[in-house]
Amino acid sequence: MFKIFIVEDDGKLVSLLEDFLTKYEYETYSVKNFDTVLPQFEQIEPHLVLLDVNLPKYDGYYWCRQIRKISTCPILFVSARDAKMDQVMALENGADDYITKPFDYEIVLAKIKSLLRRAYGSYATNQNGWNVNVNGLILDVERLELRLGQQKIELSHTEARILEELMKKADRVVSRDRLLEKIWDEQAFVDDNTLNVYITRVRKKLAQCHINDALQTVRGKGYQLKANWSIES
Repeated sequence: MFKIFIVEDDGKLVSLLEDFLTKYEYETYSVKNFDTVLPQFEQIEPHLVLLDVNLPKYDGYYWCRQIRKISTCPILFVSARDAKMDQVMALENGADDYITKPFDYEIVLAKIKSLLRRAYGSYATNQNGWNVNVNGLILDVERLELRLGQQKIELSHTEARILEELMKKADRVVSRDRLLEKIWDEQAFVDDNTLNVYITRVRKKLAQCHINDALQTVRGKGYQLKANWSIES
């Protein structure tokens, strides 16, 4: 049974979410003390986190960063803040997706199912147990790790899936639709801006390996990872 950790300070909403998710055989836990979100996360070891932005003391962005230091489990923001920048900030701080309140519970369920499938189920990146190598850059799909020489960069599940697709088709254009299809099951529920944010994150991970300008945007078509990149100091 999958465990879902709900970090939300609206008690009524927490109760409704727990009742709804329990019907679908999810094991739910809600935060008890907003000063100790991370220790509670470590104790529960959830498979997925539902996280609000506006929380007592520290906001959801802060706790998302803290969780990302120790875990790559899916994080789904559920917030009344609907500005594009709020969603961008959530994704840039390590979230996998973002839903604005008020929301349809069926959409929340669809997103949860999709994220769990991608992280642990039949579409999980780490099920393949193999590496992708492009010009010495190695994507370890089992360890969610990007390696170049002695350099090792940790990846989220979504970052790994994007890089896997781009590296397998190095020097070829991968369409935006193909990346969305590869990453999310429920394309109708995905904000197109989400992919832009993840592409930026992938570029930053490549930059940590001193690889710049290898991932190029092909206007009107998609993205292309150049295989003849050179390391920049």
